[in-house]
Amino acid sequence: MTVDGVVIEALPSATFRVKLDDGHELLAYVSGRMRMHRIKVLPGERVRIEVSSPNDTRGRIVRRL
Repeated sequence: MTVDGVVIEALPSATFRVKLDDGHELLAYVSGRMRMHRIKVLPGERVRIEVSSPNDTRGRIVRRL
């Protein structure tokens, strides 16, 4: 499932705290393709996240919007 949100805090190891459009917060890491192309993510940016079903508190940032 993919959702959109806003990065609110940058944490160590390319991990970010993201606030989703529905109000929930989760931890998200940068996908491998974004790391490979050195795409930077900064607090305040809108991002698209893939959230796994079993653990909805973590996700993977797949696109910067």
